[in-house]
Amino acid sequence: MASVSREPSGAYRVQYDDPSTGKRRTLRLPVRDRKAAQTIAVHVEHLLNAAITCSPVPPATAHWAASLGEPLRSRLVKAGLVPDTRPPAVPTLGSFVEEYLANRAAEVKASTMKVLRQAARWLLRSLDPKVPIDRVTAADADRVRAELLRGRAKATANKWTRYAREFFNAAVNRGHIHRNPFGHIKGLAVVGNRERRILVPSDEVRRVLDVIPCPQFRLIVALARWAGLRTPSETMALRWSDIDLPNGRMVVRASKTAHHAGGGVRILPIFPEVRPYLEELWDTLPEGASDRVITRYDDSPNWRTQLNRWCLMAGVKPWPKPFQNMRATRATELADRFPSHVCSSWLGHSERIADQFYRSVTDEHFKKATQNPTQNPTLRGAANNCTNANTSPQTLEPQGFLRSLTARCKIVQKCSVGEAGFEPASP
Repeated sequence: MASVSREPSGAYRVQYDDPSTGKRRTLRLPVRDRKAAQTIAVHVEHLLNAAITCSPVPPATAHWAASLGEPLRSRLVKAGLVPDTRPPAVPTLGSFVEEYLANRAAEVKASTMKVLRQAARWLLRSLDPKVPIDRVTAADADRVRAELLRGRAKATANKWTRYAREFFNAAVNRGHIHRNPFGHIKGLAVVGNRERRILVPSDEVRRVLDVIPCPQFRLIVALARWAGLRTPSETMALRWSDIDLPNGRMVVRASKTAHHAGGGVRILPIFPEVRPYLEELWDTLPEGASDRVITRYDDSPNWRTQLNRWCLMAGVKPWPKPFQNMRATRATELADRFPSHVCSSWLGHSERIADQFYRSVTDEHFKKATQNPTQNPTLRGAANNCTNANTSPQTLEPQGFLRSLTARCKIVQKCSVGEAGFEPASP
C-alpha cells in the first residue's frame, strides 16, 4: 500500500513496500501539490500490483508512465518501478576511441597497438574529441583524409584512414551511429612506393661495414642486406641457440607473421656473405653470455639515424628506407638464383607480397633480355674455330670432296619423287 506524506520542506513523498526485498522504501516527489502526489501514489500502487502478480500494467498507468518528464521519470527508473526506455547517451569521439583502444589492447600485438594509437592521435587532432560521435559527418571524414595526405606518404595515410574507418565501424556495430562517415572513402590498399624503392649495392654496404666499429651493428646490417631479415623485429628475436653454424642454417622468428599457419618460424640458410660477421661476433662472446645475439641495442627507431651517420663517414650517400631496401634488394637477388617458392619460404612472405613490395626489375634483367641466345660466348668461340679451320690448307681437299657431295645433293633435290616415294611399298 502506497502512502503519501509531506516533508518539512513542503515537498511530498510516497512510501511503499518493495516487493523484491519487503522493505519500506521512500520515493521523494518533485511536486508540492497534494492532489498530484496522491495521483502519483495511485499509479505507483498499480505498478507494484502488476509487478507482484506478473500482470499487465493498466492502460491508464502505462500511458501515464510513458508521458512522464524529468526528474520524476529518473526517480521512478532508479526505484525500479518503470523501465528505462530512453536511448543510451551517445559518447563523445574521444571517449569512444579510448574505450575502443582499451578493448583492442587485449587482442593485438604491441606493434599493432602502437600504430592504432598513432592513427587515433591524428584523428583526434583533426576532429574535436568532445564532439558526439554521431555528429561526425562525411565532410569531416574528407577533411581528415586530406590532412593525412598532406606531407605524408600515401601508404601511411591509407593505413591511418583505414584505422579511422575501423573506429567508426565499431561505433556502427554498437548502435551509436547508423552510417560510417568514412565508408565512402575507397582505394585505401597499402601498396609499395616504388619511387622510394632502390637497390642497395653490396660494394657500398661493405664500405659502410668497414667504418662501423661495433660487431653487433655490423651483423645487424649484414643480416638485413644478405639474409633479408626484417629489421629490427626479426634481428632482435635472433638467438644463438637458433643458429647452426656447422650446418649453415638458422631459425628466424617473425612476430609479424606469428598469427599465420607456421607461427612465423622459418629456416634460413647462413649465406656466405653473412657467415663472417656471425663468426666474428661468436668469437668475441665471453663465458656465460646471453643467448640473445643482439644485446647492445633495443628496437628503437634510431638505428636508421646511426646507420646514416656511418654511411656519411664511409663516403656513401644514405639510402632511403635503408633496412627495408636492403631486404628488398636481397629478395630481388635471390629471385634470380632460386625458384620463387624457395625465396618466399626463406624470406617469410608470399610471392604476391614479394612482387608488390620487394622485387624489382634491374638493368641486368634488360641485358639478359636483349642478348641474342645464339650468340653466347661458347657458340661464338665454336664459330670462330670453324672459320679458322676452313681457311687452313689442310682442309682444302675435304672441302672439295664435300663440294662434290653438295652438287649431288642438289641433283637429288631437283629430281621429282614418284608416286611410291622413296620408301618401298609395304607387302
